[in-house]
Amino acid sequence: MPNRWKDWLAQAERDLEHVQMDTEKGFYEWACFSAQQAAEKALKAVYLHNNQEGWGHSVAGLLRNLPVSERPAGLNETAARLDHFYIPTRYANGFDEGAPKDYFFKGDAEEALRHARDIISFCKGLLAR
Repeated sequence: MPNRWKDWLAQAERDLEHVQMDTEKGFYEWACFSAQQAAEKALKAVYLHNNQEGWGHSVAGLLRNLPVSERPAGLNETAARLDHFYIPTRYANGFDEGAPKDYFFKGDAEEALRHARDIISFCKGLLAR
């Protein structure tokens, strides 16, 4: 079976483009979710590159369980912040009232984009080894 880590990384980068488009159009909740997805897919690319499989959807968990000795300072927090965008960005019952669109703003989307870029950059560095 072929190792498809390059496909996962390509989709992670495509998801980043989606983040930018959704931010420009004001779909901030979807931009935040797509940023979380981009980071998750990039990390899964690293696992596949190492002939392993990353399980689950937690960016922080995937990062924490990577078999690497060093991570940039603050990357664990960056990953955890992205995990906050996994469920409440999509489901109306994530908050006591209102839809997700009422709770996410441009600053959230921009922050999520920065965080996703940081994770992807880290992953690309691992993949280049």
